[in-house]
Amino acid sequence: KTTSKELINSVLSKKYKTQATIGNYNNHIGVPLTLLKMTSSTEIGIVEFGANHLGEIEHLSNITAPNYGYITNFGKAHLEGFGSQEGVIKGKSELYKYLIENDGTIFLNSNDSKQVELIGKQSKIISFSDNNCDNPIELCSVKPFVSVKTQNKIILTKLIGNYNFSNIAAAITVGNFFNVNFKDIKNGIESYVPKNNRSQIVKTESNTIILDAYNANPSSMIAALDNFNSMNYKNKIVILGDMFELGDCSDNEHQAIINYIQTLNFKATYFIGDSFFSFMKDFYNIKFFKNKRAFKNHIKFNPIQNSQVLIKGSRGMQLEKLKTIL
Repeated sequence: KTTSKELINSVLSKKYKTQATIGNYNNHIGVPLTLLKMTSSTEIGIVEFGANHLGEIEHLSNITAPNYGYITNFGKAHLEGFGSQEGVIKGKSELYKYLIENDGTIFLNSNDSKQVELIGKQSKIISFSDNNCDNPIELCSVKPFVSVKTQNKIILTKLIGNYNFSNIAAAITVGNFFNVNFKDIKNGIESYVPKNNRSQIVKTESNTIILDAYNANPSSMIAALDNFNSMNYKNKIVILGDMFELGDCSDNEHQAIINYIQTLNFKATYFIGDSFFSFMKDFYNIKFFKNKRAFKNHIKFNPIQNSQVLIKGSRGMQLEKLKTIL
């Protein structure tokens, strides 16, 4: 959500006076703070909504009264609060429900079959995808930065991971809708540099780190692993931390990630945290550690060198602190 919001703001601010959510201040406190920062000169507000229970998006919608809305995806985040993935879909869809009832406009990623099925045929939909629709946008390459093609022109981003394609496509679509010229759309996207441990590339003396340690859930974990697996690197190392807020689904989801890792081609994988550690087994290229301290002790005597390293875990794991030992 936050990357989409930042990209959309980077594009729209080229033409309009915008006010956007700072960081990820997206809850019942952060959203009103964003609204209070808007003045009579604000032309467009870009407000990020976050939730982990049913009814929260409805509440934030009533506070904000949005004219336009976009849902990034229906991933397996906050399962503890929502109860299930069906609960996630129902909760996030509260935004679409508000927009439909209040004659608002929905920006729709029509590559997402769940969203297409949910919305059905509504009159105020601006869709985008990589095939024939209102806004055809094509993923060109990920080497490792994402490039896309639209209007027969290439946009080169500073974002890694094919999972960022929909974020970029949404920003292009919103820019087109609000009549931002292509040069400014391109500049807005190409000038955006990710921060706050979101898909950052960090070079150390020994390794190249893909630092994606801001947060994690089963959906984003799989997406990050798939993207990393597809990269043309020789020595790929993965460091994964526990995924929080999964409730009764936690054991199954952590076990599923362990099973999935075994189907991928990584030189080594390190799991860190109580949840992953509870499934510890002996694998020749997979190791389990109860916490960061145990992992650091291991690395002290078994350093990682000349490798590409993906680091991903939930916010509470604070895995970004590991970059100093790599």
